[in-house]
Amino acid sequence: MARTTTAVALATVPERVSVLETKVDNIEEKLDDLKNDVKEMHDCLDQTRDGILAQLEKMHKDSCDQHTELAGKVKALEGFKTKWTYLVMGGVAVLGWVGGHATAISNLVK
Repeated sequence: MARTTTAVALATVPERVSVLETKVDNIEEKLDDLKNDVKEMHDCLDQTRDGILAQLEKMHKDSCDQHTELAGKVKALEGFKTKWTYLVMGGVAVLGWVGGHATAISNLVK
């Protein structure tokens, strides 16, 4: 009986080795698939990063253009306000002077 069990045990060793070889081959295929998946993911991330960077650059340019436009409008409004402030203050000063010298002016007009 010892011989038959040894023969059975010896006969199963090559079978076990072939099963293990098949499993190793399957693992290698799965590793290759995983490597391809990781490569595809990196490519996708690179494309996403490039797209985001392009969009950020566009948004930055648009923002700078808008700030420049708003700065010009603010400068124009300040100039308008300053011009009219000085005109009104000058008018008030003239009216004050005329009011203070009304008698002298009325004597000149007569």
